[in-house]
Amino acid sequence: GNMEGIARTSAGMRAIVQWTRGGFGGVGARQSGCVSTPAALHRRRYVRRDTSSTSHGGSPTTTTAKEKGGRRSAGELGKSSSRQMVDLKPPRGTRDFFPEEMRLRTWLFDKFRHVSWVYGFEEVDFPVLESEQLYTRKAGEEITTQLYNFEDKGGRRVSLRPELTPSLSRLVLQKGKALQLPTKWCAIGQCWRYERTTRGRRREHYQWNMDIVGVSSMEAEAEVISAIVDLFKLVGLTSEDVYIKVSNRKLLQSLIGTLGVADDLFPQVCVCVDKLGKVPREALCEELVGLGVTQDVSETIVGLVAEGTFEDYERALSPQEGGGEPEVLREIKELLEILRARGIEDWVEFDGSIVRGLAYYSGTVFEAFDREGELRAICGGGRYDHLLSTFGGTDQPMVGFGFGDAVIVELLKQKGLLPELSPEIDDIVVALDPALQRYTGQVAGKLRSLGRRVDVVLEQKKMKWVFKHGDRTNARRLIILGQEEWERGVVKVRNLAEREETEILVDDLI
Repeated sequence: GNMEGIARTSAGMRAIVQWTRGGFGGVGARQSGCVSTPAALHRRRYVRRDTSSTSHGGSPTTTTAKEKGGRRSAGELGKSSSRQMVDLKPPRGTRDFFPEEMRLRTWLFDKFRHVSWVYGFEEVDFPVLESEQLYTRKAGEEITTQLYNFEDKGGRRVSLRPELTPSLSRLVLQKGKALQLPTKWCAIGQCWRYERTTRGRRREHYQWNMDIVGVSSMEAEAEVISAIVDLFKLVGLTSEDVYIKVSNRKLLQSLIGTLGVADDLFPQVCVCVDKLGKVPREALCEELVGLGVTQDVSETIVGLVAEGTFEDYERALSPQEGGGEPEVLREIKELLEILRARGIEDWVEFDGSIVRGLAYYSGTVFEAFDREGELRAICGGGRYDHLLSTFGGTDQPMVGFGFGDAVIVELLKQKGLLPELSPEIDDIVVALDPALQRYTGQVAGKLRSLGRRVDVVLEQKKMKWVFKHGDRTNARRLIILGQEEWERGVVKVRNLAEREETEILVDDLI
């Protein structure tokens, strides 16, 4: 009788611990502040959840029987009354990646790497934590106000990287004259920006970069734009779904010069114009006037950038000395002709509103969008020939792009193009007899050495569970260790798709 009472008490204690950890409610119940509890525990009044009081992140607090005027429960003994469930959600604007999300992320990154590989690019990487100096340029860029920056314990100003291009440039400078040009590098890395979260915009994202160093001709721009188009094709998108807007930073520079705006205002004008479509035109004009541009000139700039065709710019820009066509117009025409020769003209169009908000761009700029205009830019890039000198180095012609993971996933989801990716296992190894459990690893090891993906049932389970596990993991075969077969040096191999079972010598397993 005493032993039976002790057993019941032990079982109750285990149930309390599991309950207070959220074991019966599951992740969804814990996050919503509602825990499903066994009726027996309610009757014994051990611990119950009170959803009227929550922590900062919305996690429920625990109210004890003692706090309600009753006795302290067994589950509270030896525990601090102030102990609460931590907020189980990731910080705002960030993501967790459970296996199902990781399968999609790996699928997308594999596409990024495939395109980079077929274009002959080599992958590089750099720390997610960089010197703050890489990003604190003086052009009024929005990115400088979005840094996750702080002083480390050594007194150094550091920042989580908001983009990859400055880090890549730092590597180029490290190599110096030892770098063989032209260089083609790619990278996939996590970036951080403290900004308002919206659809396709988070405070962290992964970014794919492809950059070419040491090529000044428009062929470099055409190469990286072609890579973007090939990525779109690879994931199932067409030119009816997405397109790439192309322009040139020197176009706006020439325009404001023709209109009499001081050259030193150009970086701030670019930052302002880059907000077109995000804020009303009137607000942009007011911002330009605040920089010292007249009202009439501000309206001309905003109007032309918003709606101007290539022919409008041809009429608006002053001809070069001798009456020649402005250089920037020739550059844009040359790029469009190269892209036409590559057969991707349907994917590309001129748009003078594309200037890019980062001050280091010096020539060609481009951004990709969905045709329906429901999402923000999918990716963007351009030429940045003068970035290295801002870090104290010698400039090199450079061109590249950054392609985030968030917007493309939203678009593929919207188009029904995200693949259904299930776990895939080649073999499941299971022992029918506890005495054979130690040999499951030996059989699995042989199969793994042949490159097969093998899951071992690590404890004794009923075969009904094993078959269900095979369905969940899309396993192809079941390798069964039975006592009588093992003594003969064989195992049973069951083909789960064809439901056929054969005996195979362990040494002959493939």
